[in-house]
Amino acid sequence: MRFVWQLLAAVLVAMIGGQAVGAVEGSPWLQLVLGLLTAVAAVLVYGWVVRRTEHRPSTEVAREGAGAAFGRGLLIGVAMFGAVITNIYFNAHYEINGLGSPVGAVGLVGFMAAAAVTEEVMFRGVLFRIIEERTGTWIALTLTGVLFGASHLLNPNADLWGAVAIAIEAGGMLAAAYAATRTLWVPIGLHFGWNFAAAGIFSTEVSGNDTPQGLLDTVTSGPAWVTGGDFGPEGSVYSVVFGALITGAFLWLAHRRGNLVPRRRGVDKAAATTLPR
Repeated sequence: MRFVWQLLAAVLVAMIGGQAVGAVEGSPWLQLVLGLLTAVAAVLVYGWVVRRTEHRPSTEVAREGAGAAFGRGLLIGVAMFGAVITNIYFNAHYEINGLGSPVGAVGLVGFMAAAAVTEEVMFRGVLFRIIEERTGTWIALTLTGVLFGASHLLNPNADLWGAVAIAIEAGGMLAAAYAATRTLWVPIGLHFGWNFAAAGIFSTEVSGNDTPQGLLDTVTSGPAWVTGGDFGPEGSVYSVVFGALITGAFLWLAHRRGNLVPRRRGVDKAAATTLPR
């Protein structure tokens, strides 16, 4: 039942927060405040429900070391998107025409914070962590990666390739980041860094969501395999390649730290992997 209660709590916060943030889409400052409140609520509710259902400290969202872990993930996410947009610039067409909407970028901070935190709590904190205890790291990473990709098919400009790309470059990478560090702060930072760099800074589409303009006024065009087309740079082959490389790096780190959970490992041993590294 802990799985059911934790998932219900995460979904409830995501739904209420998402509705609130979406309702103030034309008001960037309200969107910032409500988005940040949703992010904080998601972490607090997750920590509370884990303590209640598993009778242990929720170490994966511990405040100690949270800032540094979030910062590392943030840098990786921004750097990864920077590498992708650089390849789009040289292999297709990406043009900066000047400032776009700095105030819009403020609203996107809240929107992307809410999305990053609620999705990480749901997919990595609940789904990946508990499935991993029963099946091992590799099966859990594959299953939750597929689910994460499939969930993006609900977006307005989504297609099958976009969902596959998300499953590989994000679903696998973010689960691997959690497996390597045993903290949700790194995948949260990575997720937010990627999304905000894409929308808030470089003003590109994010997951086919009809994302509003961010800091820069930009134009992107060219072959869909390079630019990602209507789905945005997450559908670019460069995103898949860089995401796969970072996934491999995190899995190597998880193996080196002894954090990979083998298939059918006992529950008591698997529970020990929730300790922070």
